[in-house]
Amino acid sequence: MLKKVLVAAAFALSATGIAQAEEKGALPETINFGIISTESASVLEKNFQPFLDDMSKALGVTVKPFFASDYAGVIAGMGAKQVDLAWFGNKSAIQAVDKAGGEVFAQTIKDDGSRGYHSLLITQKDSPLNSLDDVLKCDKTLTFGNGDPNSTSGFAIPGYYVWALNGKTPEECFARVTSANHEGNALAVAAGQVDVATNNTESIYARLASSKPEAAAKIKEIWRSPLIPSDPMVWRADLSPAAKEKLYYFFMQYGRFGDMEKVARERKILAGLSDGWGPFLASSNAQLLDVRQIEAFKAKLKAEAAGDAEAIKAADALLADLAKQAEIVGKAGY
Repeated sequence: MLKKVLVAAAFALSATGIAQAEEKGALPETINFGIISTESASVLEKNFQPFLDDMSKALGVTVKPFFASDYAGVIAGMGAKQVDLAWFGNKSAIQAVDKAGGEVFAQTIKDDGSRGYHSLLITQKDSPLNSLDDVLKCDKTLTFGNGDPNSTSGFAIPGYYVWALNGKTPEECFARVTSANHEGNALAVAAGQVDVATNNTESIYARLASSKPEAAAKIKEIWRSPLIPSDPMVWRADLSPAAKEKLYYFFMQYGRFGDMEKVARERKILAGLSDGWGPFLASSNAQLLDVRQIEAFKAKLKAEAAGDAEAIKAADALLADLAKQAEIVGKAGY
């Protein structure tokens, strides 16, 4: 994360730079904005449309939402150049950067200014399960709702803190394991269709509490992760410099600059997105280092359990490289 990047830098665009960004061909005639499937496509489209309309008006081109049934579909869309920029979680952003030619350029924050959220394990309000220790008894009597494999809070974070660090897997612990997005898992828990599921604080305490309060009232959390960095915005790295400049300017000024009426209207639109966003912050691929390290350590634990010396060596090398990158980022003040 670029913690010390001054937002003001986003607006230090020279007159020449602006002119270049407005040259014919700087932007595609249509920009496809990828939206990960945290909820149903109909709900996401309704919430995001005012933001996309403002982007379209500001850029002078059509901006369309791109939906897929899972995170992998949005990643694949970017790889196929059917998605120009997208909202991702940190884990899915890693896949977009490594496999689909993506690049992190901004970070979402909450409307209260906080820069992160927490992964959760949830169960029914009246369940006898009250802690992670209760879940880790692993007596194969319970059912589990796991998250999308490319979800940070629904899969990667609990995969590390709940399962890898305790030498367990969901398949070893539960009678049945399913997979769904955050909304699907929450509703499954509320309806008693699964006993335990992954989720996050954004989904339960903002989206579900607002859209389906009767379901949210039937859920309790029994485990909470350390803080996860807020979600990144990712664009295709092969977009032209002029296109990136214009997109970056739109994101950095949105909800932050202009007359009071404009700022208030844009803040209201942002507050209706995901868990309630505030103005965007500048970011880069450095934001993904924490999750990369977690994924690498999970791979090492898996290799150690299998006694795979070559895989252990490869994991150690990757961890060492990531540690060096993290040190560089730290020294740079990110």
